[in-house]
Amino acid sequence: MATTDVQQEVIEKAKAARAAAQAMAALPTAAKDRALTAMAQALVERQNFLLEANSEDVRSARDAGLSEALVDRLLLSEQRIAAVAAGLLEVANLPDPVGEIMVGWRRPNGLRITKVRVPLGVVGMIYESRPNVTVDAAGLCIKAGNTVILRGGSEALRSNIALARVIAEAAYGEGVPEGAIQLIETAERAAAQELMRLSQYVDVLIPRGGEGLIRAVVDNATVPVIETGVGNCHVYVDDSADLEMAESIVVNAKCQRPGVCNAAETLLVHRAVADEFLRRVGPALAQQGVELRACPATREILPEAAEATEDDWRAEYLSLILAVRVVDSFEQAVEHITAYGSKHSEAIVTRDHERAERFCELVDAAAVYVNASTRFTDGGEFGLGAEIGISTQKLHARGPMGLRELTTYKYVVHGAGQIRE
Repeated sequence: MATTDVQQEVIEKAKAARAAAQAMAALPTAAKDRALTAMAQALVERQNFLLEANSEDVRSARDAGLSEALVDRLLLSEQRIAAVAAGLLEVANLPDPVGEIMVGWRRPNGLRITKVRVPLGVVGMIYESRPNVTVDAAGLCIKAGNTVILRGGSEALRSNIALARVIAEAAYGEGVPEGAIQLIETAERAAAQELMRLSQYVDVLIPRGGEGLIRAVVDNATVPVIETGVGNCHVYVDDSADLEMAESIVVNAKCQRPGVCNAAETLLVHRAVADEFLRRVGPALAQQGVELRACPATREILPEAAEATEDDWRAEYLSLILAVRVVDSFEQAVEHITAYGSKHSEAIVTRDHERAERFCELVDAAAVYVNASTRFTDGGEFGLGAEIGISTQKLHARGPMGLRELTTYKYVVHGAGQIRE
């Protein structure tokens, strides 16, 4: 089969990233930190250029009928650019994981063995909507000694091109090897399909987006994949909960930014407090424009709620919709989360310490919360500076992936002429 122009673009950029990988892995910490600082400064200095490109993407998204929650994922502003730039500076101030000796020991024969943290190599990113991912991914990869190939979604193409050009120019000006930051400047599906197959150049692939994108990458890639997860996140209000606290947590988890993966999608309420709690949280959610899809017990208390279907318990709405179910017990809440959760972020609101500890033991998720909003599952909020994604799998990395999750390790063995008998 003939190689198309799109495939050729991907291959050439992958080759360039591979060619830069060895020099990138050996780049001193000070040089990486200077590059990150320059990238942050360039974002702020060229924000008008970036905002102009982003405004075209936003206009096209609204013309295409995207929901406001999805438009919000796409939107850049002076404040958001400043926040992304601040994230790069936070990453610059974090310890460099490359070269860290994780553990070391000496064998009886005199061999000295150390387990040393090293870069993954060439990281491929396939992602949707949020242009800040372009910067976060590039910054984390640079600090962790990796090169990166970025392939964003069509809705953010102009924004991603502008962002990648600004940060790449700044990084190369501070000694980062040419080719270390690559953006595939097409939204054609063939580009993503080609990137998934380039195992001779790409060491690991990280998809970040909706369930369809993630499943397509996992099912079709020959490059090893770190699977980031869909966020069907739950808040369970226990019978011992402080209901004022619970109301605040539920409203924040659902409404503070509904179009992201750590927003709550299902509310579970213990039957013992259901009448009192639902009568107070229902109006608070309605005031924020939230549509409720509820079980029969909830609809007896909040008759304005729509009837929930089986699909609602599995849904990642990414909008102002919340599924609500009354449960008879703590055990039934855990059973519901086990059956329908996506292993992303789950929360319990309770004053019962033993029950909180039991929730943390039983619930299988990358992040489990006691008396706090699920919206904190985020690299920046966890003190990682930024994140390249939130992994819901269990191998290599889980939860928000920062610098250490973008490294692997090798064994370094020092001897004095030993041979094996």
